[in-house]
Amino acid sequence: MKLLILLCLAAATTALIGNTQSAGVRGKLICNGKPAVGVLVKLYDDDRGIDADDLMASGKTNGNGDFEIAGHEDEVTPIDPKLNIYHDCNDGIKPCQRKFTIKIPDSYISKGKVARKIYDAGVIQLAGSFPGEGRDCLH
Repeated sequence: MKLLILLCLAAATTALIGNTQSAGVRGKLICNGKPAVGVLVKLYDDDRGIDADDLMASGKTNGNGDFEIAGHEDEVTPIDPKLNIYHDCNDGIKPCQRKFTIKIPDSYISKGKVARKIYDAGVIQLAGSFPGEGRDCLH
């Protein structure tokens, strides 16, 4: 009987706080053929307008323009990981930074706190424009 009560409590707790899920992404950012150094990258769980997106991880590109970030989130439903990239490539003196988003495929979501598969975004040339690109001052 005690075992049954414990199993019911565990199931109820999981339903209330969700399951821990993780994702990760790596890539290389360049601007006009040169490494884009110090570019801010953030991994979010996209909550699709229900509430604010959940920040899972953030970092900056290294001296070669490379980055790798991974994080986790507790959700009842599957997470919707996305990578936001904030940069100033070919931006002149315009205010704020250019921002665009890359959706991470569901097949790269892992159970638990450690991302078992890391999505490789490849080499991204920031000099061009991207679908849905905008500006962000408060990232």
